[in-house]
Amino acid sequence: MAARAGKVPGRAWVVVFAGTIVNLCLGILYAWSVWKQALVYPNEKMVQEMAGHAMTGINEGWHYLNNAQASTPFSLAVMIFALSMIPGGRIHDRFGPKFGATVGGLFLAAGCIIAGLMKSYTGLIIGFGIFGGIGMGIGYAAPTPAALKWFGPHKRGLIAGLVVGGYGGAALYISPLGKWLITAFGISGSFIGLGILFAAVIIVAAQFLSWPPQGYVPPGVNASAKKTAATTGKDWTAGEMLRTWQFYALVVLFIGSTQSGLLIIANAAGILNTAATGIPFLVANAWILASFGGLVNASGRVGTGVYSDKIGRDNAYAINCGVSALCLASMPWVMASGNIVLLFIVVGIAYWQYGGGLSLLPSYTADFYGSKHLGVNYGLVFIGWGFGFFMARLAGTIEDITGSLDYAFYLSAGILVAMVLLSRVTKKPVPR
Repeated sequence: MAARAGKVPGRAWVVVFAGTIVNLCLGILYAWSVWKQALVYPNEKMVQEMAGHAMTGINEGWHYLNNAQASTPFSLAVMIFALSMIPGGRIHDRFGPKFGATVGGLFLAAGCIIAGLMKSYTGLIIGFGIFGGIGMGIGYAAPTPAALKWFGPHKRGLIAGLVVGGYGGAALYISPLGKWLITAFGISGSFIGLGILFAAVIIVAAQFLSWPPQGYVPPGVNASAKKTAATTGKDWTAGEMLRTWQFYALVVLFIGSTQSGLLIIANAAGILNTAATGIPFLVANAWILASFGGLVNASGRVGTGVYSDKIGRDNAYAINCGVSALCLASMPWVMASGNIVLLFIVVGIAYWQYGGGLSLLPSYTADFYGSKHLGVNYGLVFIGWGFGFFMARLAGTIEDITGSLDYAFYLSAGILVAMVLLSRVTKKPVPR
């Protein structure tokens, strides 16, 4: 069944909007630096000495962590998120996006509440790292494949960007909201309050996710396929996809674009604290950089999706990573200079590149392997995003040893340069 008069039905846009709302809740991951700042002793010179000491006042029952420990729940959530995308994709392909998003939302809500109630490093690992990671993975696997099924290849970049833009944009409101909740109700209150909020919103939004009716053909699909050669003309199963070298190239490309973004996201508040030492307002409100990053992250997903539809995925990927590599390599100098305007520009470009990767890779997967099995296929490719966690964890260790993130920035920039080269040789697989 083709869409009437060549127009995308209104139901398709409802699915896009609902998917964006679901991702706006799942994206608490991108505001983690606000909690990291609350969990680490505020005097950087005494972080190691104070690790393990009990907090007082509104956070009584909690103990301070060092930088590496405070990065671990985030890194673990990223890895489990990625691994959960595989069963999440199977749940989506078998039971539909409504069920998958609801299950994911309930896991995330339970994880936040567990973290808040346990008041410990172990609670953060179990609650945010494990339960939260599972919830994010299963929930995130539902909206994008569901939305892409309603649209042709000529709009894949745009639609993927809009849906995943919700996940990236979450930090825009969760960062200041989380900071306010921590100040008013403590670390525990912030986790419990957000857990309840997410459960309610995701359960409602998930009810509006759906697949197109059987036989549905997106409008303009034939013309767009001719114009852009955007597909291989075959819907590959997961087994068939795993036998192509391009699948492994996409996983590596995902690792490369992800590691730099997670490095910035996990340390955004600390980066602003270091650069804005002489500006008390910014030091006291370091969440501003994380919130700004959320806006650019979301914009990068939509913007990159739009121009990748026009200039090609590989060209968009190469441009994003090349420019971001230059910015990351200059980050130590920018932070030392104390130039806040330049800092926001450089960090913004890094966020844009990261967001763009999360728009490009689902589109790459649909272009290379078709949309029929996109849930599980993209879940497998998404493993690359999970492996990108290594840089956030490694950066915490580097910071504890050297006192700065300089070497982490240089290493991340070098990886991005290698990814530019890989993107130039990765082309669509040819069906047998």
